[in-house]
Amino acid sequence: STVPVVTLFIPYRPPYDWGSMISHLEARALTGLELVEPGRYLRTVTHALGLGSVEITPARGLDGLRATLRVSDVRMLPPVIARIRRVFDVGADVDAIHAHLSRDALLAPLVAARPGLRAPGGWDGFELAVRAILGQQVTVAAARGLGNRLLATFGEPLGPESTGDARLQRAFPLPQALAAADLSCLGMPASRARTISALAAEAVADPTLFQPGPSL
Repeated sequence: STVPVVTLFIPYRPPYDWGSMISHLEARALTGLELVEPGRYLRTVTHALGLGSVEITPARGLDGLRATLRVSDVRMLPPVIARIRRVFDVGADVDAIHAHLSRDALLAPLVAARPGLRAPGGWDGFELAVRAILGQQVTVAAARGLGNRLLATFGEPLGPESTGDARLQRAFPLPQALAAADLSCLGMPASRARTISALAAEAVADPTLFQPGPSL
C-alpha cells in the first residue's frame, strides 16, 4: 500500500541558526531512528494512529522549514507537525529573546555572536525521558551508544514502505515494551536499568504522564 506523502511549509521568525540545531541533532541521532545529512534531518514517526517518517530541510529563500511527511493515517498530521515545531523551536520570538538577553553585559556579546540560536526540543516525552536517563554521568557519544543498543534490541522494526528510506528502520520502543524487558543486556549500571523499567511502568499506568501540560 502507498503511504500518503505531504509536503508543508513551517514558518519561523528569522534569523534561524540551522547549523547549530542540526549539529545538536546529529550528535545524538540514533541509528535506524534518525538520519542527519547536510541540510536535512529525517526520523521515523510512531503514533497511536499509525506510523511513518518525516524529512526536514531549510526552505530555500524563505523564512521557514520544508517538512515532508509520510504517514499511514492523515489524522497523524496535526500531532506530528506539533512535534516538528517543538523539536526545531520554530515558535521562538527571537527578537524578544535577543532584546531581553542583550540587557545583560555578559550575555550581550554572546547573543550578538549567535543570532537565531534556538533551544532544541524533545520529539516525544517518554523517549526524551529514557534518553535523559541513558545520558546520566556519561558523554553524549556514550549515551548515543547505549541508545543505539536499546533501539536495536527493543525498537519496533519498520519497513521502507512505511518510512520511504531503508535506513529508517526502527521506531523508539513503547513504554509497554520497555516495562516488560530485561534491560541488563544494555551494559549500563543496574540502578539505571531499574530506573528505565520503573519509568516505563509508570508511563504504562498513566498514559498522560508525558503529555504537554498547561503548566509545571
